[in-house]
Amino acid sequence: MISRIDLRGAVSSDAGIDRDLLPRAELDVEAALEKVRPICEDVHHRGTAALIDYAERFDGCVIDRVRVAPEAIARALDGLDADVRAALEESIRRARIVHREQRRTDTTVTVVPGGTVTERWVPVERVGLYVPGGRSVYPSSVIMNVVPAQEAGVGSMAVASPPQADFGGLPHPTILAACALLGIDEVYAAGGAQAVAMFAYGTEECRPVNMVTGPGNIWVAAAKRLLKGRIGIDAEAGPTEIAILADATADPVHVAADLISQAEHDPLAAAVLVTDSEDLAAAVEAELKTQVAATKHVEDRIVPALSGRQSGIVLVDGIEQGLAVVDAYGAEHLEIQTADAAAVAARVRNAGAVFVGPYAPVSLGDYCAGSNHVLPTGGCACHSSGLSVQSFLRGIHVVDYTRDALAEVTHHVVTLAEAEDLPAHGAALKARFDWKVPK
Repeated sequence: MISRIDLRGAVSSDAGIDRDLLPRAELDVEAALEKVRPICEDVHHRGTAALIDYAERFDGCVIDRVRVAPEAIARALDGLDADVRAALEESIRRARIVHREQRRTDTTVTVVPGGTVTERWVPVERVGLYVPGGRSVYPSSVIMNVVPAQEAGVGSMAVASPPQADFGGLPHPTILAACALLGIDEVYAAGGAQAVAMFAYGTEECRPVNMVTGPGNIWVAAAKRLLKGRIGIDAEAGPTEIAILADATADPVHVAADLISQAEHDPLAAAVLVTDSEDLAAAVEAELKTQVAATKHVEDRIVPALSGRQSGIVLVDGIEQGLAVVDAYGAEHLEIQTADAAAVAARVRNAGAVFVGPYAPVSLGDYCAGSNHVLPTGGCACHSSGLSVQSFLRGIHVVDYTRDALAEVTHHVVTLAEAEDLPAHGAALKARFDWKVPK
């Protein structure tokens, strides 16, 4: 069901690990670009009419408007199961606790007497938040997008989620209910590349946004890449992934369950175990067979995900090599199930989120840890971060110098300007003074 890759004795952790040796899903965003380009252009030129056509073509929904009526959002909240509502409210509460502490404060530095530089943190004015729909419903993604934007102070936000034929062309009612709980009343029944284009260009119903965030399929990722620059983006999210670094102390029941929990997202989902214990590897393989047989979504998601080239058990010589492997892999979600897990986790450099020990599974982070589950995928954790309050903030430097402070440094500015053959730069300072080259 899941393949093995044996790196024992073959690769030195000191020399670095070649990422091409590790499991990874094939995701050709460049090829998808040419397919989403005409869709985005169509939305640009035809607006709402194009979105209505794509709702029928891609989602099988006949709709006459894209923006969801406020009464439909209120109705969804009224009909929400009480236990689901309580769980969503607790997820929101915990997310607010964590994200509120991420707020930044303005900082003023006195460089010289009379010369200061202040960094002001200003929220993005308007954001579009994408919530996937299709194989599963993700009200949790509403929370993970909206809470950090609200805590950052974003003044205007809109949510888009694909229309559902089973719900009269509206997004899933649980998604609408989550929006209601968060006070979001601007929601659009739009999915895929066309939703990103709606946010980027605007339509008769939706004003353009400055930034688009949220996970999605390859078409969403391709549209983000295409329109980046016109809009800011959080990341080009690919298929979800889990890596688990484990040794002989790990419980194979836990490890197998956690691998399956990510595999049930999508046939392209990645589930990777990195271990120095062949006994654990064998026990996990046996557990996978037992647990997969007893779960849901077996043939359409879990088995294709576990048996695909993106998943595997990687055998290593020890935890040192294991750390090198998981750093090279740069997992969206990384679990550490080893002896002294906290110390091992503290040494990880590349991961979207790290889950420490046997009682911090990825599923906790998906819903109720307080952390954010919109995370970098495809190895991008080596240079990118998960969604946070900081994602929605821009740093602006404010430079404030007195006449005397400027005069004191003018000769250095003139010297550097002339060294770069930009004499007008220096002249801009000379014009403020009866300036002579200092002795």
